Amino acid sequence: MDDRVVIALFRHGVTEENKRKAYLGWSDSPLSPETKDRVSSKNYEHYYSSDLQRCVKTGERLFSNASIKLIKELREMNFGQWEGKTYEELKENVHYRNWLKAPNLHITPKGEGYQEFTQRVDSGWTKITDEVLRSDLKSCAVITHGGVIRYLLSRFAPDRKEFWAWQVNHDQGYELIFEREALRRGERCILLLEVPLTAKGHG
Repeated sequence: MDDRVVIALFRHGVTEENKRKAYLGWSDSPLSPETKDRVSSKNYEHYYSSDLQRCVKTGERLFSNASIKLIKELREMNFGQWEGKTYEELKENVHYRNWLKAPNLHITPKGEGYQEFTQRVDSGWTKITDEVLRSDLKSCAVITHGGVIRYLLSRFAPDRKEFWAWQVNHDQGYELIFEREALRRGERCILLLEVPLTAKGHG
């Protein structure tokens, strides 16, 4: 097991905008009260987070005594003029309908294209893995966003599935377990485990 590395991915807690089913990218929203007692039963050697407050606050709650390094590249996709809007508000917009059909081919108005988003996330992932390998860490946790986690799972999970095929919930994380040399080479992990989050004082 000594040559294995665990990288855990956790989505931020449910926000007020999530409850409205609004697009929430670079804008932020407070965590809803019912998510405030979630904790992780596991600990890791190092912690990273998107710099948006919904992730920072989630990290502080999941791992109360952890020192968390903020990485801007781990932000969600920037939805531009569609930030804070819902499907119901946008469904008559032709550009929006085209984007839903092929988000990799269309860019949200004043937002971020899929290629720009994935290149940015790749840059953040490289920062993490370089530090993990350089410091010979055996585990770390990353607190980030649904889109970021979907993309990383599509790239690195053992089972090959497309971006939208992954279900990324607010109440669980994923552990990607890599052979150290495979992580260095940018290859897929060998094992994927779900990590449920528990309410404080339970389980």
